[in-house]
Amino acid sequence: MRHKGQGSAEGADGGELTVPMAWLYAEYIADELLRTGDLMPPSSFEFRAGRDALALTIFLSDSEGELSGIRVVSQLDNWLSLTAYERPWQRWVSERMDALVSEADSAGARGPDLELALNAWSWLEETELLAPDLGAVVDALPLMGRSTDDTADGADWANEADEVSDERLPQVWTPAWQLGLPLGHLAIHLF
Repeated sequence: MRHKGQGSAEGADGGELTVPMAWLYAEYIADELLRTGDLMPPSSFEFRAGRDALALTIFLSDSEGELSGIRVVSQLDNWLSLTAYERPWQRWVSERMDALVSEADSAGARGPDLELALNAWSWLEETELLAPDLGAVVDALPLMGRSTDDTADGADWANEADEVSDERLPQVWTPAWQLGLPLGHLAIHLF
């Protein structure tokens, strides 16, 4: 009797094992963009949020289901547009995911690419990360001995802002996608 190891090419049902290449490739592109931008340590939750948000953008914007290494550069502008500030990214992702799930369910099976994308989306929506409250930055000026009416040299203000510790700035629990999306957008710009 032949022994079948865990590395067998057959799945549990005797069919072929399906490798989620579309998702893995989207995640690889996102990872490379973020590493090139050098915005966060790769081991941080912020990096994961950026990678997952960018990977979802890449995966869901590939309407033909054929990510190609040659097309990556031509897609950068599209990804920039999708991740831009005040774009309805969350709604776009939800609509695309719902459409893909509906198609897969009517076909009778969800592929591993879709399952990984669903897991990433679930993590981005359900996980909250502690981050500076960017909406309260103006309110933090008095902590630096400044008023909001102060018109001093911008370079002096920036130097003083660097001296304020993170503990003194207001922080807020933020959904991971809201932190990861701008990181992904900035990484594309830096590429």
